Amino acid sequence: MAPDPWEGCFWSWGLLLWLSVGSTGDAPPTPQTKCTDFQNANLLQGTNLKAHFLLFTPSDPLCGQLVEESSDIRNLGFNATLGTKLVIHGFRALGTKPSWIDKFISALLQAADANVIAVDWVYGSTGVYFSAVENVVKLGLEISRFLRKLLVLGVSESSIHIIGVSLGAHVGGMVGHFYKGQLGQITGLDPAGPEYTRASLEERLDPGDALFVEAIHTDTDNLGIRIPVGHVDYYVNGGQDQPGCPTSISAGYSYLICDHMRAVHIYISALENSCPLMAFPCTSYKVFLAGHCLDCFNPFLLSCPRIGLVEQGGVKIEPLPKEVKVYLLTTSTAPYCVHHSLVEFYLLKLRNQDTCITVTFLSSSVTSSVTITIPRQQRHGKGIIAHPSPQCQINQVKLKFQPSNRVWKKDRTIVIGMFCTAPLPVHDNLHWSQSWVWIQNPCPLYPTSSRHLEY
Repeated sequence: MAPDPWEGCFWSWGLLLWLSVGSTGDAPPTPQTKCTDFQNANLLQGTNLKAHFLLFTPSDPLCGQLVEESSDIRNLGFNATLGTKLVIHGFRALGTKPSWIDKFISALLQAADANVIAVDWVYGSTGVYFSAVENVVKLGLEISRFLRKLLVLGVSESSIHIIGVSLGAHVGGMVGHFYKGQLGQITGLDPAGPEYTRASLEERLDPGDALFVEAIHTDTDNLGIRIPVGHVDYYVNGGQDQPGCPTSISAGYSYLICDHMRAVHIYISALENSCPLMAFPCTSYKVFLAGHCLDCFNPFLLSCPRIGLVEQGGVKIEPLPKEVKVYLLTTSTAPYCVHHSLVEFYLLKLRNQDTCITVTFLSSSVTSSVTITIPRQQRHGKGIIAHPSPQCQINQVKLKFQPSNRVWKKDRTIVIGMFCTAPLPVHDNLHWSQSWVWIQNPCPLYPTSSRHLEY
């Protein structure tokens, strides 16, 4: 092919132009990306919605770009071939930016190659809670109109994942309702309870709002909703009283919000870490702790659900069951994840009183304990223990017999039996570790003291 006679001319002209512009010693100017932060409101501004949509992309995860009515979102770096995740905050009593939002968005973009859009409705969520509730439908309509523009660009409904916090979870449910349940996924992080426990399905988050709906419950006795609202509902530590949170009102604001916001921090941890946050279906938290729910056969056919960006939460069955309560334990600090184990003790001889044995796992100076109670005239007791390390990394197991309260009577009780343990989920007997042990209480004046056995 003959050389283009204009090619060198254009190159030379461009070079001369660059030299002319740069003759002062400065590089040619480059366009600056305009970053937009969340709005701030006050108690008197909590009636107008004033919703903003801020786009965050993998190429610039720290810069939120305001998507305006007249703008082409593609010019801001939006990629219609990637998945899209909308993050919706909840009630903002003081009209301030959510303290967790920056870390949440960064964790999302590190965990997934996706477009992240933060919905800033600080104005509409500020002031009186009931006013914010009244704005939920308005915001749901506005988000629905926004999503319609994305669908025109080629975005599929199934690639949209809404993550709503507290009141934002019900906003996500409203949007999903408008799209007739065809959005890909909705994740509710401790969906709000006040005004929603008795609400109709059209008013709150429910399993019909997306192809997969999950909810993480951490404050069901206060700000969060008690009832299940998804296909899978995680009740973390029973859904209330999270470890590490204040137990006294003297702690002030932290006492009110800590349990409620734990769902957010657990989800961030799931995005940042590969450690397990696996849960197990059960009829109640008490039954789970008693060791009666050891696998996920019913109803998940052994595919235990996990918190995080796992397709359908790791559940591999169709059609999905609805409103399944699943339970898990956590530690008090990030990354929160633990390995659940079943522990059992079989008495060699029947006793005429309850037998309480405390089991302790030790590894790397970390200890975890649970007390097994064997009712009188029965041989067998069991429970669930949660430890940050897997069983293969546990250095010691301590068994401690808790004697009766008969402090004035000499008590030389010896308890003999078989101790067994297995990691969850327990599908068969191949994972069991067992050993015959004896435990003696030689201290009649100090009933909480006893000899322990190590192996």
